Amino acid sequence: MQLHFLGTGTSAGVPMIGCPCAVCTSEDARDRRDRCSVLVTWDDPAVRLGEQDRAVNPHQAGRRQVLIDASPDLRHQALRARLSRLDAVMITHAHADHVFGLDDLRRFTAAMDHPLEVYAEPPVHDALGRMFEHIFHRHRNVNDSFVASLTPLALTTDRPVELYGATWTPVRLMHGRLPIHGFRVEHGGGSLAYCTDVSSIPPESYALLQNLDVLVIDGLRPRHHPTHLSTEQALDVIAELRPNRAFLTHVAHDELHADLAARLPAGVEPAYDGLVVPISDL
Repeated sequence: MQLHFLGTGTSAGVPMIGCPCAVCTSEDARDRRDRCSVLVTWDDPAVRLGEQDRAVNPHQAGRRQVLIDASPDLRHQALRARLSRLDAVMITHAHADHVFGLDDLRRFTAAMDHPLEVYAEPPVHDALGRMFEHIFHRHRNVNDSFVASLTPLALTTDRPVELYGATWTPVRLMHGRLPIHGFRVEHGGGSLAYCTDVSSIPPESYALLQNLDVLVIDGLRPRHHPTHLSTEQALDVIAELRPNRAFLTHVAHDELHADLAARLPAGVEPAYDGLVVPISDL
């Protein structure tokens, strides 16, 4: 199992439009942070590639690929990662920076020539239906437009979903006053949890975040924020959960990657766009 960071930045992205700060003008590629999204992949010999997929990226053969969130930067992220196929999409919550890339899934469903399953809890599906009426209520479109073919499937907190040999468990988190989902993923003896846009973790969720190979957690900035963990708050959570390895994501333009990496404790790193982390090999 592998975790591929497609985007690690805030809702405005980094660099931010019109911002002359040191991070937004940095020449370090690790300081260029797309909106948050990750790809989880694992081995499955049953995956066979067509001629087009092999031409785009032959390494997709024999691997399942599940996307967590569809950021507004998805097209760019998919081209950079040379993606041409997905097996499913998991949605944490319906904020614009996590779902406005759903329209770009039309290229995947067209290239694969079959619908794509999108997993989210019912209130999120309700919101997506309103935001993307042209996709989820296609029969109302005036023209038979080129839209994604998506199959909405409901998630229930703490109830695992089995996908092609991997177990996905939705974990309840709080994003300010908004209940959202993180995900614990287990396959082949490896385990990871992805917890972005979190400001607090309900006590009952801590059990699902124990004994992890990798924990990815929101670490927005040094200063307090009402809907995100600060860097120090994230480190407190990591110290309590004690994963083998931890990564901070959803990082704002307050932090140069190199400076943040230098002051984090052993076993904790700032994620960056394009980083690929092996899970089972740790």
